Amino acid sequence: MPVVYATTHQPPFWLPNGHFQSIYPSVFRKIKTQYVRERIQTPDTDFLDLDWALQNGATLPPLVVLSHGLEGNSTRQYITGMVQHLYAHGYDCLAWNFRSCSGQLNQQPRFYHSGETTDLELVVQHALGKGYTNIALVGFSLGGNVTLKYAGERGAGIHSAIKKVVAFSVPMNLLACSRSIEKPENWLYLQRFLRSLQPKVAAKAKLYPATINAQNYSQVRTFYDFDDIYTGPIHGFLGADDYYAKSSSVHFVQNIKVHTLIVNAQNDPLVPYRSLPIEAIAALPNVLLELPLHGGHCGFRPKIPKNQAYWSEQRALAFLAN
Repeated sequence: MPVVYATTHQPPFWLPNGHFQSIYPSVFRKIKTQYVRERIQTPDTDFLDLDWALQNGATLPPLVVLSHGLEGNSTRQYITGMVQHLYAHGYDCLAWNFRSCSGQLNQQPRFYHSGETTDLELVVQHALGKGYTNIALVGFSLGGNVTLKYAGERGAGIHSAIKKVVAFSVPMNLLACSRSIEKPENWLYLQRFLRSLQPKVAAKAKLYPATINAQNYSQVRTFYDFDDIYTGPIHGFLGADDYYAKSSSVHFVQNIKVHTLIVNAQNDPLVPYRSLPIEAIAALPNVLLELPLHGGHCGFRPKIPKNQAYWSEQRALAFLAN
């Protein structure tokens, strides 16, 4: 489908660049969502925490399954904002938390990562078991990569109940994005993520000292280091390069058969938009790529939010409802 560069998104003048447009919502936007939490067991004797926003009508409405970003959870503003907007328009929402992200450390040595799709499959199957026949998948950042990889892996064999896919601010080329966050202007983001990951590694090392060595964290200076020392080996990869090569959704998007929308701002400080497979996506009949000039990373605050909704939430609803 044609790649769209000219979109309706216009940020307020007081958020002049991608950094401001990324940071402001993360720090100042507060949306509380009333969830009903459900814990499900995984086949490897671990657990996932699922947060539901349900219409509680006589019949099941369409369901949206939302996947958060790196070190996020179901309470991040980009998730709660999307849940609030979609719920107000008649959708059930299931915001699931990756392993170790729901407030309690998971029980296996493994965590989650950008290419881990078996947990998303478990969540989808759980939703199908509840009777949902119209499901959309929405992912943000790392969760967007997981979502696109999931759809691409399944190709034409994806369950017929999954009607549409939406992904925002997606690091489709993990190596390019890992190197991008090493830039001096992105130091703040890098340090925030690494500080969040360190205590989880330390806690896991106490439980699984034969698998995880917390002392190696002193060698971590970048995302590449973290993925080479921890993410890759813990999850069965040879290292960071092997992990990136096998987990980047850039290698799976060409197999997506369900109608899909990908939105990445051109001024995203963490995801260089030129790292996206723009020409390849333009040739795909089922995938639409939109590249707004502004929006930052999981930002997209409009000049004047309507009913608290950000542009990304309005765009997702328009796509899902069409």
